[in-house]
This record gives sequence, structure tokens and C-alpha cells, in this order.
Amino acid sequence: MLEFGQAPNAGATGDIKDTTEATFMADVVEASQTVPVIVDFWATWCGPCKTLGPMLEDAVRAAKGAVKMVKVDVDQNQAIAQQLRVQSIPTVYAFWKGQPVDGFQGAVPQSEIKAFVDRLVQTGGGDESGGLDEAVTAAEEMLAQGAAQDAAQTFAAIVGEDKSNAKAYGGLVRAYIAMGDLDQAEAILNGADAALSHAPELEAAHAQLELAKQAANAGPVSELTQTVEAEPDNHQARFDLAQALYARGEPDAAVDQLLELFRRDREWNEGAAKTQLFTIFDALPPQDPLARTGRRRLSSMIFA
Repeated sequence: MLEFGQAPNAGATGDIKDTTEATFMADVVEASQTVPVIVDFWATWCGPCKTLGPMLEDAVRAAKGAVKMVKVDVDQNQAIAQQLRVQSIPTVYAFWKGQPVDGFQGAVPQSEIKAFVDRLVQTGGGDESGGLDEAVTAAEEMLAQGAAQDAAQTFAAIVGEDKSNAKAYGGLVRAYIAMGDLDQAEAILNGADAALSHAPELEAAHAQLELAKQAANAGPVSELTQTVEAEPDNHQARFDLAQALYARGEPDAAVDQLLELFRRDREWNEGAAKTQLFTIFDALPPQDPLARTGRRRLSSMIFA
């Protein structure tokens, strides 16, 4: 067990504070008996630390007390760093019930930081967003049943309560896409906090918005099909056919056409077929069978 002094850090408040060798036991080991505590090892000369630290702090604030964070300046507190075998910075540890339970080294993307904090929230059993999660589920059901306007109102209310709720933001964008108001969907997407920009829910919504814009200009399926059958190497026609098929609600057929285009000429139009395939895959739920099989089929072509 750590053997540092146990004087409390009297000058610190809130969920984020600096700690020292004298206060580490109180701020981390004892505090983690009731709530997970993230420990950020940093130094004033460390460039990546200046990037990681603020992102960690944003994620901790978004957790609304379900986790706490302390910062350790390794130059001022070398004994802590040595005892925890910190060999490079930034290094991040998570403590629960007095013991390290998770961690990572180096600067990582915001999405990984969010996942890290979410795991700790679940570990501590302190997720207080259950009510909002239920509201998100209800709004998703409205959207699936075609009640896009009601879904949009519910998603908007959730966002009003929690501006860091990526699920609600993504759902709000998709609701406006369903209503055909692509300008408003784009405005909502652009207005989301920068910390959410790489959240899977917003990336999926962005992909769906791009596909919806394409659908507005998609040509007639019957004519494009005839053109492709008559001119199999007409890559633009096949690409347009894939867009039209997706717009008509046939994503499987669209993926088939794009894979065939990739097979015939993977470099056509700067790899447009692969780019379009990834846009479709990103727009689908991660476990969607079409996304899984489509990615496998594309990978087999790439690495054949």
C-alpha cells in the first residue's frame, strides 16, 4: 500500500484538484473508496500533457460527480511517480477502492478518453444518467415509428439537460434528417460541442446527413440500371446507381454496386467507391449485419 502522508488538501474544491505527496492518500486512496479517482501525471514542460489534461477535465466535468480527478506534477512530486512506476508522461491511472484499476499512457483521442471515463462511471456504479438514458430510448422508439417531430422534441429536451449527451445530439440530427430538414440537421451537428465531434453517435449522424444530401440529387434507378447493364465499365453510372439505390431504401444493393465498382477500379475518382462504402458503414449501427459483412468483403478485396 502507498505510504504517503495523509493531510487533506484543504485548498482544493470540486471534482478536479492538484495533489501532492502530503495529500495523495486523502485525495486518491481514501477518496476512491466512494468514487473512482483519475490521477493525471504531468509536467509543465510536457507538450502532450497540455493537450490531454483539458480533455480529461472536460470528460470528468461531464460525468457530473460520478468520477473525480487529481493532477500530479511529477517534477514536484517525484516520490509518487516513482512508487507508481511512472516512466513517461502523460500517464493516467484510475483508482477504485484504493487500488489502480485502469490506465493509459500518452495523449489519446477524445473518444478514448470518454470511453475510459464511462468505464469508470460504470465501475463506481455512479451513473446518474439513467433517467436521461430512458428518455433517449423512448425518443429512439418514436423515431423508429415515424414520429420524427415528437422524437426531435424529446431529443432537444435531453440536450437541454445534458449538452454532453452524444446519443441525444445524434438522435436530434437524425430526427431532422427524417423530417427532410437537412439544413437544420446540419446546423445542429455544427453546433455540438467540439468535445463531441468524434463521438460515434455524431459521426454516424454526420454520415447519414451526407447520404441524405446525396439522396436529394439521386437519379432514377431504372434508367441507371439500364445504363450499367449496357455499359458495365461506366463507373460514374454505377456510382450514381449505388446512390439512387441507397436513397430508395436498398442499402444492401447499394453496397453490392459499390463493391463491384471497387473490384473493377479501386482508384476511380480518387477511391470514391471505398469512401462511399465507409460513409454507408459509418451511418449504420456498429453491429448491423450489412456493416459487418460489407467491411469484411471490402477488406478481402483490399488485401487479396
